[in-house]
Amino acid sequence: MKLVRTGRERGIATIRLDSQANRNALSARLVGELRETLAAYSGDDTVRAVVLSHTGTTFCAGADLTAPPDPEAFVALMREIVTLPKPVVARVDGHVRAGGLGLLTACDIAAAGPDATFALTESRLGLAPAVISMPLLPRTDPRAAARYYLTGERFDAAEAARISLITIAAQDVDKALEPVLDGLRRASPQGLAASKELVTATVRESFDQYAEDLIARSAALFASAEAREGMTAFLERRDPSWVL
Repeated sequence: MKLVRTGRERGIATIRLDSQANRNALSARLVGELRETLAAYSGDDTVRAVVLSHTGTTFCAGADLTAPPDPEAFVALMREIVTLPKPVVARVDGHVRAGGLGLLTACDIAAAGPDATFALTESRLGLAPAVISMPLLPRTDPRAAARYYLTGERFDAAEAARISLITIAAQDVDKALEPVLDGLRRASPQGLAASKELVTATVRESFDQYAEDLIARSAALFASAEAREGMTAFLERRDPSWVL
């Protein structure tokens, strides 16, 4: 059974994360299926844009700690979203944690509804938001990024919009996306591709400059004793040993 659902309506392709058993966590299998689906849409002239959404109450819970993806594969996925010659729009009405914010900020436009919550929980596990920094930091208010990187606090869609983590916070996320999708349908394929290349330049430069170092840093953190304690505590639903 596939972990992504796909659909299409008037030139807009939809990819829904559908791995509810682990709250759409980023397993090696889910990352692989997302990459395959995006590759298929990349050269499809009938697709004007892609909407990345989810089933269930969680958009993405971050890395699947029981079957995590290879850091290089996850970085490749985020890079493919950024460099896809078609706009990618995130539609969120659920929880987004840790690596899920990497998926979110790799997208060109992101809209979130009233049930959306966000948190960068890595520091609480003995980790850091390493590889997801490449799309996240160029697009997010630096003072807010410092706060949420360090504290792991949870925040809502209004705050996510205030700090530029998302584009739109709305009570009705689908209604809010109607003019966005209409605008994408009216744009030419060449115009969209060229415009996306301009607005993603800084993010693409971040991948080019930092990917190798951040992949190595992420792998080292995951292999550390402190991270093993943090991840074990999370899976056992207890506080890690360092909590005061």
